[in-house]
Amino acid sequence: MQHQCKVTVLETKCFDDLQAEYLADPHSGPCPCFAAGDEFLFQRTPEHDDFYHLGRGTRLRDGGDWPCGEAWDAISRYLYAALQGGSIMHAWTRDERLMIACCNDGTRPVVFKLERIDVSETEEEAAWLTGQDFVNSAEDAYTG
Repeated sequence: MQHQCKVTVLETKCFDDLQAEYLADPHSGPCPCFAAGDEFLFQRTPEHDDFYHLGRGTRLRDGGDWPCGEAWDAISRYLYAALQGGSIMHAWTRDERLMIACCNDGTRPVVFKLERIDVSETEEEAAWLTGQDFVNSAEDAYTG
């Protein structure tokens, strides 16, 4: 079975008060690298390894590159787990193939949705996948 990971920008935030108090440029504004609705598709196969190439050409709209190293640092371990078929957030999100994460920029964070996409290569894998339940309930939830 192959696995892909779709990364969608859900939202960008900007905390003007924190920028005014702490940044060298107090009017930096929201993140210039991402916009809500941006989508990226990552694959990791012997022929095509987007993870190793740091997201080069993964933007779905235009084939552009992953634009930010700080955001990459924040989500790459979850992205890697998804590309290996792992549970991104077992017992936390409603679907363990999904995760909501954000970058580390505290004055203008970007919120991402990561979705593991399972691609069956055989009829047996397709049948197995159909029988899986990836749903987590409130009773299952890890509350830390």
